[in-house]
Amino acid sequence: MRELVFDCAEQMAEPLSDALLEAGVLSVSVEDADFGTEAEKPLFGEPGLEPETQAWSRNRIVALMPDGEDPAQVLALACEACGIEAPGWQLREVPDADWVRLTQSQFEPIEVEGKVWIVPTWHEVPDEPGTISIRLDPGLAFGTGSHPTTHLCLAWLANHLRPGATVLDYGCGSGILAIAARKLGAGETVGIDIDPQAVQSAQANAAANGVEVLTGLPDVRQGWRADVVVANILSNPLKVLAPMLCDRVLPGGDLVLSGVLERQADEVAQAYAPWLSLSVWRALDGWVCLHGHRPD
Repeated sequence: MRELVFDCAEQMAEPLSDALLEAGVLSVSVEDADFGTEAEKPLFGEPGLEPETQAWSRNRIVALMPDGEDPAQVLALACEACGIEAPGWQLREVPDADWVRLTQSQFEPIEVEGKVWIVPTWHEVPDEPGTISIRLDPGLAFGTGSHPTTHLCLAWLANHLRPGATVLDYGCGSGILAIAARKLGAGETVGIDIDPQAVQSAQANAAANGVEVLTGLPDVRQGWRADVVVANILSNPLKVLAPMLCDRVLPGGDLVLSGVLERQADEVAQAYAPWLSLSVWRALDGWVCLHGHRPD
């Protein structure tokens, strides 16, 4: 096995880690690049609270590569997803171990709002009355529930989705939001993505969870409108897609957007202002969920 190693700034540690996992690495760890030197800076916070700073000024990212993957390509994909240039990197060999077990140990069931559980297949489904469970393993398609943007969208659905409401998940990735919507009582649900691999992943995940979701590329159900339109992508695509996404919301329906940093919220809301008024529904770890309601 091999490890891809490179340094990055504080603000990029978390998004790059998430992007690397989505690009196919087996695991990611973040270390203090200045560990053992005079510049080493410990992170700590009050008991029971997360530290205000989530990473160091200089971070060392260590990503475990699966056999046969090109580290340069994986890093390029992750950096492209984060909108940055690839930094210098090195590759180092690591001794053999039970990497499947070690990797699986990093992914525990995730609970959202006391109503939704995302459970990898190597864990037992929690016995919690009044909750739904989604069986989903980490994979190439974005959306395992661990990222704040996915968590925010799941939280909105758990709190506000009306029984029988139709749902359009634009940029569906793994299909987690569409699957959650169906399990929460949604009616007809459509998942759309520009990546054929994501479309296949979403369809397979829906089948594995025993729900019906129509998935496809953007030409599927062109012009179809839904009671709830949710899009968990990035701010720039969201701004470009503003007129189309607003048009897909039925009168009396809701538009839910994430993939937006707190500092980008006003800019994205302004892009939607000609069609729909958006406001921040909730923020989490520097990300926001924007919501707008179309009048009847």
